[in-house]
Amino acid sequence: MTNAAYLTKDLASSFAQLALSGINREFPAISVNVLTLEQDLKTPKSLHPAFYGCFDWHSSVHTHWLLIRLLKIYPDLNEAVEIKKAINRNLTPANLLIEKNYFENNENRSFERMYGWAWFLTLSAEIKSSKEPNALEWYDAIKPFEACIVKLTEDYLKKLTYPIRCGFHPNTAFALTLMLDYSREVKNAVFEDLVISRGIQYFSGDKNYPIEYEPSGEDFLSPGLCVADLMRRLLNKELFLQWFNTYLPTLADSNLGKWKTPVHIVDITDGRLGHLVGLNFNRAWTLKGILSALPANDARITPLKEAYNQHVTAAIPYVISGHYAGEHWLGTFATYCLS
Repeated sequence: MTNAAYLTKDLASSFAQLALSGINREFPAISVNVLTLEQDLKTPKSLHPAFYGCFDWHSSVHTHWLLIRLLKIYPDLNEAVEIKKAINRNLTPANLLIEKNYFENNENRSFERMYGWAWFLTLSAEIKSSKEPNALEWYDAIKPFEACIVKLTEDYLKKLTYPIRCGFHPNTAFALTLMLDYSREVKNAVFEDLVISRGIQYFSGDKNYPIEYEPSGEDFLSPGLCVADLMRRLLNKELFLQWFNTYLPTLADSNLGKWKTPVHIVDITDGRLGHLVGLNFNRAWTLKGILSALPANDARITPLKEAYNQHVTAAIPYVISGHYAGEHWLGTFATYCLS
């Protein structure tokens, strides 16, 4: 469901311009490529001809998602022609075959696990549901790589005994949330069942979550809220409410603790410290998700709504800051939050 209540057309246009400025910007870049031979030392574009821009692989992937998402919300966006040119240029069968082959190399099977994988599947689902004339062509090109990432995920989840509960890329709950939405969009029931069973195994016994332990200094995800956002997808409303009351019993008194107030941003030019802007967005969309699962007369609704609005208001001004450290990715978090 698209909710563009806060994502105005002007704001969408500014996010599109930001994304287009980085989607084919190869440098600066960070590389975590495993080197086994001297010839493995290559430029980002040589290694990843589809997803080489935006500083790192996962940011490039979700920037493509951002652009296709904005086209879905505003098909007549001023940047629409340029967006389609960029997608047509990058998401070719030849480029995506090279990407797929990279992941099938044994040395690279953990590359971008599972954050980048989850965003890639989110991109794939967005393309599949797109009404753009070129969307079928894009999806045909991406499908073999999609199957590769699904298989990597299935193999990994069957071996992942314990969830990863950090506030950045390896977070298990966040990845499973995106993957669950993907599985339902593309109607992959087998993958959906695996994600559900692992999510229940990892998190159904959680209780008395210590809100006061958050945040850590470089978080862009709330470990506690990401679990709640996943569980409200996994459980029906009655079961979720039972689980949630045990998970966050302090909320019975409308006590949001440190989640009530947006985190303070000291230096947006520092890529790691700037993660906290993303944390404000992540808190906002997970709080909004929890709101959707509460009964209409629930006393927690008012403080949750207030916290949502405060976090969005605090985060939006930092998306377009003039500093690439944040600009290469924050448009995605803003768009995900607002739509």
